Amino acid sequence: MDKLRVKGAIDEVVGSAKRHAGNLTGNTGIQARGAVQQVKGKVETTVGKLKDAGRDATKCASAQHEANKGEGNRREVIIAENRNIL
Repeated sequence: MDKLRVKGAIDEVVGSAKRHAGNLTGNTGIQARGAVQQVKGKVETTVGKLKDAGRDATKCASAQHEANKGEGNRREVIIAENRNIL
């Protein structure tokens, strides 16, 4: 799991808590900062997920390449006998 996913999740929770605290106290400054932090967390989480997906795709392609590595060198030889049938 990418570290941005973890950081993003934390920012989302903290931002949400700040936003709710701002709502309860009527402090629009805290409410706005919480909303910004929450959005920042969502962006970080999304970027972290994209990085994980890219990493997984690279691992998968690498494994597929290793599995197919020797197949290009194999040759099939067919020997046929030449018989005249009367």
